[in-house]
Amino acid sequence: MSLTKQLTRALLAGALLCTAAQALAGPREQALQIHSRIAGVPPSETVLLQMAEHIESGDVAAAANLAMEHDGFYRATLKTLATPWTNRDMTPFAPLNDYTATVMGLVRDGEDFRQLLYGDLLYTGSGSLPAYSTSNNDHYEALEQSDLTLKDALQRQSQSSLTGLPSEATAGVMTSRAAAKAFFYAGTNRAMFRFTLLNHLCRDLEQVHDTTGIPDRIRQDVSRSPGGDARVFLNNCVGCHTGMDPMAQAFAYYDYEYDAATDPDAEFGAIHYNREGETDPATGTRVEAKYHINAGTFAPGYVTPDDDWDNYWRRGPNAILAWDPSLAGSGNGAKSLGMELAHSGAFASCQVEKVFNAVCLRTPGNSEDRALIATATGNFAASGYNLKQVFIDTADYCKGE
Repeated sequence: MSLTKQLTRALLAGALLCTAAQALAGPREQALQIHSRIAGVPPSETVLLQMAEHIESGDVAAAANLAMEHDGFYRATLKTLATPWTNRDMTPFAPLNDYTATVMGLVRDGEDFRQLLYGDLLYTGSGSLPAYSTSNNDHYEALEQSDLTLKDALQRQSQSSLTGLPSEATAGVMTSRAAAKAFFYAGTNRAMFRFTLLNHLCRDLEQVHDTTGIPDRIRQDVSRSPGGDARVFLNNCVGCHTGMDPMAQAFAYYDYEYDAATDPDAEFGAIHYNREGETDPATGTRVEAKYHINAGTFAPGYVTPDDDWDNYWRRGPNAILAWDPSLAGSGNGAKSLGMELAHSGAFASCQVEKVFNAVCLRTPGNSEDRALIATATGNFAASGYNLKQVFIDTADYCKGE
């Protein structure tokens, strides 16, 4: 027998064994699978029996909810899921912070998860912890190192009361300290838009590349003939900046400020926002100086006057992101932009795909997986965007694997 035939037979045998194992997985095995995937650890015998009884009676939701009561759901699963969203390196090994804690709190409370990008909210810890600070992460690092159960310790607070930002300037985790440190640090604030798009709509800029729009809002710092060749701008740069620059304008009044002399790694900086009546000396308006840097690269380019944003992607190929027709597609500031992004169909399906990866330990691939994503996205919306429902649906789907 040829090597190819031997390998083919071996693969077929393995597939049959896998199918048989799934078929033989009873309520107890499925309960163990659900708890291990959701909480990151096996359940106690008592919880295992309770979950198995729920599964046997057809109530998988009750079984999954028991698994979500375990502290491991917060300390392991949700922290690993959300922490990469909070830093440029996209590592899950960063310390707990206000961004990650807010994800955890919204999930625990079964709140509309879309608030993540526009709510006047942050979750902090309770107990004997350092106070929340806009200039360090001590509060959350102490919370993570404590013996507190995160499910019980997290408490919702208004972000404006903690940070001093006006309520209308809060935009959920986009204006958290962790996000400001990662994405308002230096640069031109385009990083906040790019990473929010990547983390919460599951698209990087290459995937929304569109050269069909009108490039009237591209800033002065973008060369119109990179390397002396205007074709590079017309065929490449335009595709990202035409849509990105008008939306990133929403962050024009924000910065992350720190003392470069004493804090070169920017560990102890804080978010800064130019309120009404405040002006930046470099621009003469509320717009931060970073929006006018490298103005000589292309002087006729767009000069940012305010935080007025427009979504050019509502027209053209990126209409596929399913923008909410009840919203205007334009506005002022980060809060309204956050609502525009969070109320898109792409935001909803992205959360489902990320939970699927976390629970099923793989990316959705075949037609059955894609059908589950569509169904779970519909259920997510029907539940009022309660992310626990997505964990229930994906755990049910993968419980026999």
